[in-house]
This record gives sequence, structure tokens and C-alpha cells, in this order.
Amino acid sequence: MMSAIAGIYHVKETVPGYHGQQMMQALSKFPADAAQTWKRENVFLGCHAQWIAPESIGEQLPFYDYERRLAITADAMIDNRKELFDKLGIHYDERKIMPDSQLILLAYSKWRDDVVKHLIGDFAFMIWDEKNQKLFGARDFSGTRSLYFHHNNERFAFCTVMEPLLRLPYIQRDVNEEWLAEYLAISTMIDVVDVSKTVIKDIQQVPPSHTVTVINGKVILSKYQVLSFDNKIRFKTNDEYIEAFRDIFQKAVDARLRTFKSVGSHLSGGLDSGSVVSFAAKTLQKQNKRLHTYSSIPAEDFQDYTPRNYFPDERPYISETVDYVGNIDDHYLSLNSINSYTDIDDWLDIYETPYKFFENSFWMKAISEQAGKDDVGILLNGARGNFTVSWGPALEYYGHLLKSMKLIRLARELKMYSRNIGSGRKKLLQVIGKQVFPFLNNGTNYQFPMLINPEFAAKMNVFDKLQNHGIKADGFTGLTIFNIREHLINNEFIWNSSGVAFSKLSLKYGLLMRDPTNDIRVINYCMSLPLDQFINNGMDRALIRNATNGYLPDNVRLNQKNHGLQSADWVHRMIPCWTDFIKEAKQLVKDKGAAQYLNIEAISNALSTAREVQKGDSAFDPELRMLVRSIIVYRFLHSFYLEGGDIYETRMESAKTGIAGS
Repeated sequence: MMSAIAGIYHVKETVPGYHGQQMMQALSKFPADAAQTWKRENVFLGCHAQWIAPESIGEQLPFYDYERRLAITADAMIDNRKELFDKLGIHYDERKIMPDSQLILLAYSKWRDDVVKHLIGDFAFMIWDEKNQKLFGARDFSGTRSLYFHHNNERFAFCTVMEPLLRLPYIQRDVNEEWLAEYLAISTMIDVVDVSKTVIKDIQQVPPSHTVTVINGKVILSKYQVLSFDNKIRFKTNDEYIEAFRDIFQKAVDARLRTFKSVGSHLSGGLDSGSVVSFAAKTLQKQNKRLHTYSSIPAEDFQDYTPRNYFPDERPYISETVDYVGNIDDHYLSLNSINSYTDIDDWLDIYETPYKFFENSFWMKAISEQAGKDDVGILLNGARGNFTVSWGPALEYYGHLLKSMKLIRLARELKMYSRNIGSGRKKLLQVIGKQVFPFLNNGTNYQFPMLINPEFAAKMNVFDKLQNHGIKADGFTGLTIFNIREHLINNEFIWNSSGVAFSKLSLKYGLLMRDPTNDIRVINYCMSLPLDQFINNGMDRALIRNATNGYLPDNVRLNQKNHGLQSADWVHRMIPCWTDFIKEAKQLVKDKGAAQYLNIEAISNALSTAREVQKGDSAFDPELRMLVRSIIVYRFLHSFYLEGGDIYETRMESAKTGIAGS
């Protein structure tokens, strides 16, 4: 079952009944098959349930185990059920009907706080351990399900989303300036590095790969590790590597097909979603089910301005995959009437915080909405593939060979690589040379405009904090091909934003977004392989290309020349509302409250650029992208406080009246 969970624990006093009711009422805007609660004097648990798996139909949740004196509320889909059943000695008659929540409860009864090391899947749960007067919960290793909480010495409250927590009278709606400073200072797609904080000062978050324990009012967040970076897998032949990968990946895909509803998947013209679809369609055919695929395509009147080796319209490659794989009902969404600007309010409502992925936001939401209408229970994707199954940055590897003076091997690889991508070796050597010897760049390094007010940044000391995490204004520092994946996978801030987005999209549209490329078993396998399994014979992303031989058409599987570009038309889509966009940007630069946080000078420069835009060929202009990000923050701050008026004036008035912007 996937669901929104909620709960309140008071150390000494009784939980007022209406507090739990207010939280559950706030969840009623989401579709649900059942909404249930459980209460003791000082503990309240709630669940706003969406039935996805067959075992979840009619499930009692929250669930109280009288024998063990344990109560659970859970937002979970467990993928290693058979393994857990065997370890726990569950009778075969019980296995078909036991929901994941009760399986987690039994696992906790056996392993206690170490239960998270035995679970594979997407989950967030809280357990009331009555014997020990202890509240214990966890979020899965990559944070695919969200879990927020508030605590003081006397109270602890939690929920899948933040809004229900704000219904409680002791939680204030105040902006967390530490969070905001990090968000504005990071130019990449990462939101913040301290993911225990949220944009609301009174609300925290259980980070990915963390447990939370509450005893006598004391809250402990503890990190657990289920990813392995030290194991080394060495086979004698390439075929053995490929067969082992196929076996693990097929298990990861099959585990994510457990639903009594239809199964869907994102599908682009590339390798990640294509590999997921090709493995899933075969299994579904055995179950007499067809796979529904959803693909975003450019607006009908979009004129392609991109270079020859890019293709915003991926239909030729998608169609080849659909025809080759079979057992697929394909859907193409041109979404002519929506764009990144008109969707801002919807996304702020869904995400509950500013966001940076606006270029793709409109089609991510639209695909989820359409899949929900089509009664899809599981919506697959391959979002983590670039870190795992399809990793293999060839140019970075060739840079390593050049720096290590392994020139014979470099020459051999470059010869094959240049043939595969259709580019001359001389041009490739220039690119590699600038990568290895930065002084050859002649000061042309890409720099995203600074969104944060420099004075606000200095006040919060934010750049020093980011530097401690290997981040500065232009992205990561000090990372090489040999440590970048470990850094990406070992830092929970990398995972958080996409996990939160998928969790909240799932909740809104009554389906579950699942990613087999994010499976612990798949990641651990990929991390254990030698580098030449990912880059060899002039082939980047070699593991997945070799593993999908016979699964995907060669034009897709071996394509190294052309690259899909789903967001190329975001500016084009916004042109009809460009006047409104410019008007709002002008309001922003005049707002004294916004100026406390945002770099008004940089935004004014971006506004000058935006005024001159007449057509949609500026999608990669960093100033335009920064301007949209700034408007998203500006819109959030206005909606966060009272509607209308200056942010600064609103804050001052709130302070005078003591309502804290609520």
C-alpha cells in the first residue's frame, strides 16, 4: 500500500482528538481508498490509504499487533517479500495475503532498529513500540517516500506532507532562512545539502537513509548504510557480467510490477526508460497484461532549432522501441496548452516548496495525471539510470587516460569512439585537453548567474557550508571518474528532491512512481564492477548497451550520435504568456521583501534579456533559467505569507499581529 501517513505523540499529556482529525482532514484533498486512524491516550496514528498492491485491498492501517504491542502506519512497497518471509518463517498460507505494513512490523519485532537493513523497496513508516514507550520510523535509502516531522520537548508530530502539520496550533508558518540560503546559493538541481531541514523552520524532514527514534521527548536521527562500495565483482568473461546484470535487473523490474491495476512507464527514445520498458513488457506479457507507455513530445507548432545531433521529438526512436519490444500501448502527449510558467502554482501546491526542475515540470505532472486517469497503479521510470545502469562517461575516462599518459590505449579508444559518434578525433582531443588542462579554456567556463543576494549569503555563511560538501557556485569540486558515483550515491542531498517530487506526484494522482534503476541490488552490483564494463571499445554506457542486446533495437541500443532533449521547447511554450511573465518579473525586482533574499541586480540583467525574447530558441540561456527560478521562489514566498502586497510588508504586519504569516 502507498499512502499518506500522519501521527502525533505526546510525552505526558493526552493527544486532543481534534488534532488528529485536523491532520486527516488536510489529507482529504488526495484520492484515497480508505482513511483510518488508531489512538491511545498519548499516541495518534493515521493513514490516508491508496491501494496499489493486491495485498493492500481492504488493509487495516494503522495496524495494532496485540501480541507484540506494536502499532504501525506505513507508506511502503516492499520488494524482497519472499526473502523476508523465509527469514521470518512466515507460513505459506499467510504470504499471499499479508500486506507490507504487517511484514515490516514482524521484521521490526525480530531485528528492532536494524530492520531497515533488511528491507528493499520504497518506504516511510512509523511504529509505536508500546512496551518501550518508543516511536521508531525510517525512510528508505534514497528517499523515494517523504516523511516530515515537528518536535519539541513535549510533542512529536509527523506526516508524509507538510500542510497537515501546519494545522496543529503549536507549529508556526515561518520561513527557514538557512534552507532558503542553501537553495538559492546552489546553482545545480540540488535543493539543499542539509536535508533534515525544510523551508519551514518548525518542520524537519527524515533524510534518506535515516531512522528516527523518539523516547521521552528526545528525537534521534541516525543514518544507516545499505549501499556497498567495497565489494568487487570479477568474472572471467563479459558474458558473465551481462547475464548477472540481466538477472538482477529483471528481479528489480518484476518486483515493481506488483499491482492489481494497470502498469505504465515513462518512455523516451533513450536507454534508461527503454531498458525498463523492455524488461517489464516481457514479464507483463506472461501475466496477460499490456504495458502503457507515456512520452512527452514537443508542442505541435514547435520549430526545432537544436543542433543536428539533438532530437527534441523522440518519436522515431520511441516507435522503434515500441515495435521491437511489443506488448505496449503507447501514448504521446504534446500538451499544447500548458507550460512551465502556467504550472507554477500547481507545482508549488504539490511540492510545498520552491523547485528547480521547471523545464520538465509540465510534462512530469501531465504524464502522472493521464496515467492516473488510465487507472495505472504503477508508473515506471529510469530516472536513476545515469548513476547506475547506464553510467559510463567516455570523455572523462579518456581524460584520465591522457592525464595518466596511457596514450596507446587512448588512441585505440578514440579511434573507435570517434567512429561511433561520427566526430573527428582532433575535435575530441580538444575537448579532452580542456578537461584535463583547465587553463586551455581561456576563461570560458560556464557560470550560472548567482540567484542569492550576496549580503544574505554572507549573513548565512552559506558558501563556506556548501564548500564543506564539495559544492560551490559552479557545481561540484574535486570529483573524478573514480569517486563521483560514490559521492553522488553516498550523499543523501543528491537523492532527496526527486524522491520528494515522485512521492508527492504519486499521492496527488493515486499511483506509485517506481524506478528499477534505483534498486539497492542493482546499484550495489553496478558499483562493484570494473570500469571497463561501462566504457570499452569506443562505447560509453557499455553495460546497458550490451545487456539490452535482444531487448532493444540496435538503432536505440547502439545510438551514440543523437541525443534526446525533452525540454527544448519550454521557452517556446511560454511565448503566449510572455507578457505576464515579464510583468511578474518586473514586480519581483521592485519588491523590498524579495530583495532581502534574491540577487536583484542579476535578476534585472536577466529581465533585460527576457524582454528581447521573441521566439523559443533560448531554452539554454542561463539568465532565462535563473529568472524562472527566481519567480518560482517569489511566488512561493507570496503564497507562503498572505496573498498580495510586499513580502517585507507582509512579514512586518504578521510580526505585529503575532500571526506569523499564517
